Amino acid sequence: MPQFIALSAAARHWVLRRKLLCASACLRHRAAMSTLLINQPTYAWLRELGLREENDGVYNGTWGGRGEVVTSYCPANNEPIARVRQATTKDYEETVKKAKEAWKIWADIPAPKRGEIVRQIGDALRRKIKVLGSLVSLEMGKIYVEGVGEVQEYVDVCDYAVGLSRMIGGPVLPSERPGHALIEQWNPVGLVGIITAFNFPVAVIVAEVLEQNNLPGAICSMTCGGAEIGSALAKDERVDLVSFTGSTHVGKLVSLMVQERFGRQLLELGGNNAIVVFEDADLNLVVPSTVFAAVGTAGQRCTTTRRLMLHESIHDDVVERLSKAYKQIRIGDPWDSNTLYGPLHTKEAVEQYKAAIEQAKQQGGTIVCGGKVMDRPGNYVEPTIITGLAHDAPIVHKETFVPILYVLKFKTEEEAFSWNNEVKQGLSSSIFTKDMGRVFRWLGPKGSDCGIVNVNIPTSGAEIGGAFGGEKHTGGGRESGSDSWKQYMRRSTCTINYSKDLPLAQGIKFE
Repeated sequence: MPQFIALSAAARHWVLRRKLLCASACLRHRAAMSTLLINQPTYAWLRELGLREENDGVYNGTWGGRGEVVTSYCPANNEPIARVRQATTKDYEETVKKAKEAWKIWADIPAPKRGEIVRQIGDALRRKIKVLGSLVSLEMGKIYVEGVGEVQEYVDVCDYAVGLSRMIGGPVLPSERPGHALIEQWNPVGLVGIITAFNFPVAVIVAEVLEQNNLPGAICSMTCGGAEIGSALAKDERVDLVSFTGSTHVGKLVSLMVQERFGRQLLELGGNNAIVVFEDADLNLVVPSTVFAAVGTAGQRCTTTRRLMLHESIHDDVVERLSKAYKQIRIGDPWDSNTLYGPLHTKEAVEQYKAAIEQAKQQGGTIVCGGKVMDRPGNYVEPTIITGLAHDAPIVHKETFVPILYVLKFKTEEEAFSWNNEVKQGLSSSIFTKDMGRVFRWLGPKGSDCGIVNVNIPTSGAEIGGAFGGEKHTGGGRESGSDSWKQYMRRSTCTINYSKDLPLAQGIKFE
């Protein structure tokens, strides 16, 4: 989402999202108004973000929504936060029409002026960063510092986009024909539909900035809905680019629908990420890096480390150190500043955790630590380390969005690199070594096949300055920095004849 707004200097933004605030699976049946957290004094700060007991799930310059009412729940205690009324297909149609009309106004504004709007959005987010971070923590279960970090990343991308608004350009190429100029022109792709878990109050903030600048609110539209709305967007030929963030399974369905109409797509899907540790590695870096990448966000990042490959000579030592570190992880309330580990996002995720534990044991795994659901309110499970599995065990090759780390023992560099690449996903990877030859082999054509290839740092925690995304079943899309902006643009090669002659390319004579 931040990347799109970063490129709204080039295109039109609107969002499809499935629930109230940030998450994609926290919907339940209607809750009684008196039990909603938003009505409790402790959570009065939610109203600073424009939230109410029941919230409109459609924005296209005006707020509305005529669909089903759904409830968002807090994963730390499974209590209802607030409700939202979702979009109908009629709401969707109205939103697309308004967005297409708004594009005509937005496209006439010079890119640096559009960048100024994005700058104002970033500043508005800065002013609300703590309360927005608290909201992410409340609804997602992320610890508070990670919640604030989510918003900070949005702000950082806005800053990046402001610079891009004065820098995006194409090359002037040498023409083989006298009196001719050959240039590359980049223009906005058009209407961008984003299927994502989106933060409702951020839509409020963006809408306020647009209104303050006398711009159509439909430039940044939102329709909250389920599969019906998602399918409509994916199949809609009026949508010039569909961006989807989510599971590989759903991403494949979206991709097929978009491809059927020869539409453009940007996919950010799953990851089965590995850290590979060689015998010469600095273990004082390995242990905290692994703990952060495997345990952070309770194992619910797309870049979470799920496989740890250890050279046989250091395997037992590292496992022992990790086991001690895991036992010191401070588990608790996500809003407590001392907490390092919060709940899983949904009850369904808890069931997936339990199923993965059982499958791992059946396939020969040994639980070194963790492996149990915690006896406390909310969706808490123990962070888990499992050893003894084969590198190609089915459960090892399956991405489970929970805090389970599979530890594998390897003998050679060739073996380790091969194991890293043998899973279907190709998002993030990292090795720990002091051997510079090995480092460059890892970065080279026979090394990691992932979109993110690290050395001596975790698989998670990417900076926004580089392109973010992965290969294979991860989808191939790129967001954030480098030249990711090109995915939201269309390129034209332009030949301009400023002479009085008409020479043809390749020396062809047609007289």
